Amino acid sequence: MRICVYGASGNQLDQAYFDAAFRLGRLLAAGGHTLIFGGGAKGLMGACARGAAEKGGEILGVAPRFFDEPGILFPRCSRFLFTETMAERKSAMAEESEAFIALPGGIGTFEEFFETLTLKQLGRHSKPIALVNTLDYFTPLSALLERAVADGFLAKGCLELFALCPTPEEALNHVLNAAPRTGGIRRLTDYAP
Repeated sequence: MRICVYGASGNQLDQAYFDAAFRLGRLLAAGGHTLIFGGGAKGLMGACARGAAEKGGEILGVAPRFFDEPGILFPRCSRFLFTETMAERKSAMAEESEAFIALPGGIGTFEEFFETLTLKQLGRHSKPIALVNTLDYFTPLSALLERAVADGFLAKGCLELFALCPTPEEALNHVLNAAPRTGGIRRLTDYAP
């Protein structure tokens, strides 16, 4: 399976985050899966790629051409797909992937996760989505989404479109075994006045 992994690019993080990211990369490679990621050499992205590379895994780095600077991109990718913009990068990562796993991250990771979730809700794809909840990082996000459902901002079914997983192993297991789901929560006609 071709699995897109989102995650932090920063390095000033608790070691547990790096360990989980590295383990996810090893698991992907050991299972014969292709890692598709933003191409970065640092942070959780880099840790995941290092894990996959250590096990000889197939790695596709997707990055805008302006990131092609010394020390920015992971040098052991099997191949790179360069784009002109960040928006094209995100689109290419989604098109190349059959599933999505988000490691802890910042605003970029949140944005990628929410766009992927939104498109699934709208029925634009049926690919499985998992969050690796290392050190309970995504627990407040899950609580926010549950509050949005309780207050009527989200349909309850939206919470079923992704899995909150405590470990990389459970996240990978989820995306490998999830039945394809179309959004089915909303149809475009539901948004008409």
